[in-house]
Amino acid sequence: MNPPAFLEKLGYALQESNVKPEIEIFDAGMVYNAIYYMKKGVLKAPCHFQLVLGCAGGMTNTVENLVYLRNILPEGCTWAACGISTGHMPIMMAAVAMGGHIRVGLEDNLYMDRGVLAKSNAQLVERAKKLLELNGLQAATPDEARQIYGLTRKVF
Repeated sequence: MNPPAFLEKLGYALQESNVKPEIEIFDAGMVYNAIYYMKKGVLKAPCHFQLVLGCAGGMTNTVENLVYLRNILPEGCTWAACGISTGHMPIMMAAVAMGGHIRVGLEDNLYMDRGVLAKSNAQLVERAKKLLELNGLQAATPDEARQIYGLTRKVF
């Protein structure tokens, strides 16, 4: 847990730098903390939440927990979800069905199937893309993703 003074300093620094944070959520208390900082003006709405289920010390990677977290998010926010390890596919499929966004990659899941290591992030992304297509959806382009999250393109 980060100290409140640090979170406030960070929140204001992000606003001054025009950076939109991804607020990672591991349990319900973290959502309520984010809402507190939004009301206080430390976080600028609408926020983007990344619901991460299945980490040690956090909420288990069940669809019920995903539904609960989604239901307590502030109105108008964007959100994505990922399940760690064995929760990867169930959470990804549930998030898609619930209208959320998904996060995939070797950071969260090393396997394509039980006992079969993924060869690359690209392989995991391709599987997620196929899941979206099976649901009549398509992955956002970079420009579409920026629009969804309220970001502007920056060239460095």
